[in-house]
Amino acid sequence: MALDPVRLAQDLIRCPSVTPVDAGALDHLQRVLEGLGFSCERLPFSESGTPDVDNLYARLGDSGRNFCFAGHTDVVPTGDLKGWSIDPFAAEIVDGVLYGRGASDMKSAIAAFVVAAERFAKGRNGFGSISLLITGDEEGPSINGTKKVVDWLKARNEKVDACIVGEPTNPKKLGEMMKVGRRGSLNGRLTVIGAQGHVAYPHLADNPMPRLLKMLGAITEHKLDKGNDWFQPSNLEVVTIDVGNKATNVIPAKATAGFNIRFNDMHSGARLSQWLRETFDAVGGAYELDIQISGESFITQPGPLSDLIGEAAKRVTGIDPDRSTTGGTSDARFIRHICPVVEFGLVGETMHKVDERARVDDIHALTDIYGQVLDGYFRA
Repeated sequence: MALDPVRLAQDLIRCPSVTPVDAGALDHLQRVLEGLGFSCERLPFSESGTPDVDNLYARLGDSGRNFCFAGHTDVVPTGDLKGWSIDPFAAEIVDGVLYGRGASDMKSAIAAFVVAAERFAKGRNGFGSISLLITGDEEGPSINGTKKVVDWLKARNEKVDACIVGEPTNPKKLGEMMKVGRRGSLNGRLTVIGAQGHVAYPHLADNPMPRLLKMLGAITEHKLDKGNDWFQPSNLEVVTIDVGNKATNVIPAKATAGFNIRFNDMHSGARLSQWLRETFDAVGGAYELDIQISGESFITQPGPLSDLIGEAAKRVTGIDPDRSTTGGTSDARFIRHICPVVEFGLVGETMHKVDERARVDDIHALTDIYGQVLDGYFRA
């Protein structure tokens, strides 16, 4: 019996796979894929201080060009269940809309691609290879997921020639937008060191707060850039300031602030790190700075892959998608090291929200789009 993308999406949603728990999602997906003739590899990875994560790499065919679909079966927590009109893991359909955690982000897209691959490959031989790279760590630390699967592919010299990531890229309507790149992300934690003392005797203490505020002012008042043809301006946002001082008559010994920079391809994480240290050094005094770069900016220049997706989307929806780099980070930042990668999926209006949902018609249409992408790719 032919697979139905909506039914497969429902099966996946009914697995409560909140990061890093798999809850049977990869098991079910593997059974379906093996039933279609895919060879499957389960890839559990671990690293000290992070949750263990299971991943799946599946491939149909062992020669020719390898077209890959990348995605994740893990989902974010449901939040307050009282806000949901329907059980978030029941995967119910109401008035032509599929509800559930992961309906938009992004179990329905996985189901759409699996069914598109089944339909494309049926009765065909020697077209090349189709693969899926599915992680359970996209919504989490992203340490034991796609990044390590990519390293595993490199180590075994397994080539991927092109990739679609099925993130929900469309703002309001299916077909509006694909993502051809992403900004980089840098997280900084600044701790200014002072000396504790009595507020009535400030000369016997060293208040770290004024220096912290000067340092933050220096970086927030600096305009990083004006953006360019492909990227919006880089932005720096202070996300927390912490002292932990419950007393009203004590000067604290230290003060800490956290900030994030989303940066375009006019910068690199290394250059921004150097700028931060030079700026803080100019203010003076003792401080500690911890920097974590979760991804560099990248762009897949317009070409065969984005054109192929755009043409398929337009044929199915009548809309020519914008080529965009907006939004946060995604696992495309790891895949871009091995092949051209473009993101295209469902409407993302309800991702991570209560009553996350996707229109049933959109799931079927996305299946058709992915099918046309496969047809065009292997015909080219």
